[in-house]
Amino acid sequence: MNKIVLCNRVSTAVFTVVAVVSAILFTSFWRVAIVAVSLGLFAIGVATFLLGYFAAVQRSREEEISVTQLFFLAGEVAPKKVRLAMWYCLAVQCVVGLGVALARPSTDGKAGSVLAFAVMVPMLGIGLNGLWAGKFGTFGPRQLKSASE
Repeated sequence: MNKIVLCNRVSTAVFTVVAVVSAILFTSFWRVAIVAVSLGLFAIGVATFLLGYFAAVQRSREEEISVTQLFFLAGEVAPKKVRLAMWYCLAVQCVVGLGVALARPSTDGKAGSVLAFAVMVPMLGIGLNGLWAGKFGTFGPRQLKSASE
């Protein structure tokens, strides 16, 4: 199994456990834990997004790369097994992030909740998709158009 796919699966599992436990227990420790995990995974997502984008820019001189192929693995850019694993991780990140944020809309009776940080985590899935596609994706040859078209 590819390390990027494994990283996505493990990170998604850790996030899911921390988010659900944080929403249920909602003690000071778990409030800090969900903020730390969410911000850490968001930061990793931003970094991998940029790395994937940079890799795609290098390849785009000879290959036709679309944004949907790069960040959402659209089409045949990735093998079905990889594409489904990455899509499932992104879907779980979205559902869990939104779910826990909606489960506790306030903290200590004040509007807003630290669980809202969890909605930033899907950036990890998007970034890892981009990194995987930028490094290993299969794209078609570049179609250069003349200036008269």
